[in-house]
Amino acid sequence: MRRFIITGAPGSGKTAICRQLELDGFSVVEEAATDVIATLQARGIADPWTDSSFIDVVARLQKSRQIRASCPPDTVQFHDRSVVCTAALAVYLGYSLSPFLTHELERVRKEAVYENRVFFIRNLSFIVNTEARRITFEETLRFERIHEETYRQFGFELFPVEPGTPLERVAAIKTAIL
Repeated sequence: MRRFIITGAPGSGKTAICRQLELDGFSVVEEAATDVIATLQARGIADPWTDSSFIDVVARLQKSRQIRASCPPDTVQFHDRSVVCTAALAVYLGYSLSPFLTHELERVRKEAVYENRVFFIRNLSFIVNTEARRITFEETLRFERIHEETYRQFGFELFPVEPGTPLERVAAIKTAIL
């Protein structure tokens, strides 16, 4: 199985791209942080990312989803974010990498879980906030830089997917995986 990561700053259009990839018949594994945020907010925790344990909750859910998402060997699968994104989030939030996160990063590297080419979705020059995404556009640019640095630090090759319609962006991704 070939697993590709789709990543980028919040609000860059990753979800729209993943929905189109699904419509085109590809297997897609959902990102974890938004679901963790929604669950914890439903429990009355307004800003769950302010507790450093948030990082490990996200990383554990990502690991679980990645392991459960098995497919036939000839399948191409796309992952909306990965544990490397969680490491970038930890850096962005000012947290050190926990033992669990460090171990998971090493597992992903050692097992070559993901293809080395990562699809880095460039920002759309604006941000639309949601209950789970409360960030300024300037903060997204900082987060985007941290993502780039973190992926490069872990030896991944970034394939930039420039702004455009979801169909245009998916076409660029499909061309790159052939």
